[in-house]
Amino acid sequence: MVDWALRPASRDDVEDVAELRAVVLRPDLERLGRYDERRVRQRLRDGFAPEHTWMIEVGGGVAGCVALRPEQGVTWLEHFYLDPDVQGMGIGSAVLAGLLELCDREGAVVRLNVLRGSPARRLYERHGFTLDTEDDVDVFMRRAPRERPASRR
Repeated sequence: MVDWALRPASRDDVEDVAELRAVVLRPDLERLGRYDERRVRQRLRDGFAPEHTWMIEVGGGVAGCVALRPEQGVTWLEHFYLDPDVQGMGIGSAVLAGLLELCDREGAVVRLNVLRGSPARRLYERHGFTLDTEDDVDVFMRRAPRERPASRR
């Protein structure tokens, strides 16, 4: 696995994240007949919350992002995008495992949605997410917090 780091996002990251979203989601959105070059970026701009977002850096440059947004008793995992050039290197799995460990310590139920047919669904299933509901476009998944084993004394 390559070296990577997380850093807090800032408002200045919005355009990098919007572009990354367009690149990462394009194949799935095209397959679903839902790709709109302007809308895919604007939806990100409209919902970007840097206070809940981390940037994933590889080699000092932006290679991805992820957000954990609390809402009414659950935590939403959102905007988890990884540049296709670094996918398959274990970065996404490592980032997700670290964030889920944090959520487990807080006892948080984590929810997300993934596009129907997206290979990302397998990543989420490997990390304990299960199907909640789905429609023609989106698959909503959830993961209950895992209990940590009691420490031995």
